[in-house]
Amino acid sequence: MTETKTALRAFEDALSGAVTETQAFDALCALTKATVGAKLFTVMTADMQAMLARRAYSDDPENYPTSGTKEITLNPWFEQVHGRRESFVANTLADIDAVFPDAELIGRLGCASVVNLPVILGGELVATVNILHEEGYYTPERVTQAEELLRLPAMAAMALSR
Repeated sequence: MTETKTALRAFEDALSGAVTETQAFDALCALTKATVGAKLFTVMTADMQAMLARRAYSDDPENYPTSGTKEITLNPWFEQVHGRRESFVANTLADIDAVFPDAELIGRLGCASVVNLPVILGGELVATVNILHEEGYYTPERVTQAEELLRLPAMAAMALSR
């Protein structure tokens, strides 16, 4: 069995036994790290009616806790991820800094590249899966792999968490 098939099987087993939001996202995090790779993994939910985002999961709760909400800002990132439902990719800390106010913390954690993968359920953006790694890590091949391999598992984990 290939590494990807093994990782997918482990995800299926973990998700089939998940009864909490955290367990569902633990399974997705493990799949992501075993296949695409990530130093930091978070999930942000989006409540478009209230225009609020909430960090629902973090594999680094000390630096990125899962408490509180923040207002959704209508900006070019929002138009790309929500409007066009395209992944956002940045491969330098400067590119991250242009979009996210926490770029300094991201850099201190050894990360300088990001993929924000939109999760769509019922025709609506409900979350983004956010995977971060060292500078230049998310090559076009890895981005394609993330989109092709993680989109359906992200939808399944998000559906279970609701």
